[in-house]
Amino acid sequence: MSIDTTKPLTDVVCRFSDLEDGKSYGFDPYKKGRDTVFVVRRGNKVHAYVDVCPHYGRTPLPWKKNAYLTGDAQHIFCSAHGAIFDIETGACVLGPCLGQSLTSVQVSISQGGEIRFVLGAENKPIGEPVVTS
Repeated sequence: MSIDTTKPLTDVVCRFSDLEDGKSYGFDPYKKGRDTVFVVRRGNKVHAYVDVCPHYGRTPLPWKKNAYLTGDAQHIFCSAHGAIFDIETGACVLGPCLGQSLTSVQVSISQGGEIRFVLGAENKPIGEPVVTS
C-alpha cells in the first residue's frame, strides 16, 4: 500500500527498532490521555488499528497497557467481549462481532525507521469515522 504524501502525519510515535516482532503496542498520538491506536509488528510489517472494539461503542480492547494479543500472539483480542481478530486484516474471526472489522490506520515508516500515523479529514486517523454536519 502506498502512502499519500499529501496527507498530514502525526508526530513520531516510536522507531521500528523499538517494536519487538510479534508484540503489540498502544499509542496516544492524538493526545486524548489514553491509547487510541495500537500496532502489531509481524516481521517487517506493522499493522495499526484504532483501539475500539467494533462490537460495542467506544470500548478499548486491552485489559492492561499493550495487552492486545491472544496468549499465543496469533490474533488480536478484545478483553471486554472476547472477540478475536485477524492481525493482518482486522476482521473478527470469533466472537460477538463476526462480520465486522477493526478500523485500520495507515502507518508511515521513514527510511530512518520513524513511525507515524497518516491523518485524514479533520486530522483523524485514516479509517476512523468522521462526523460531518
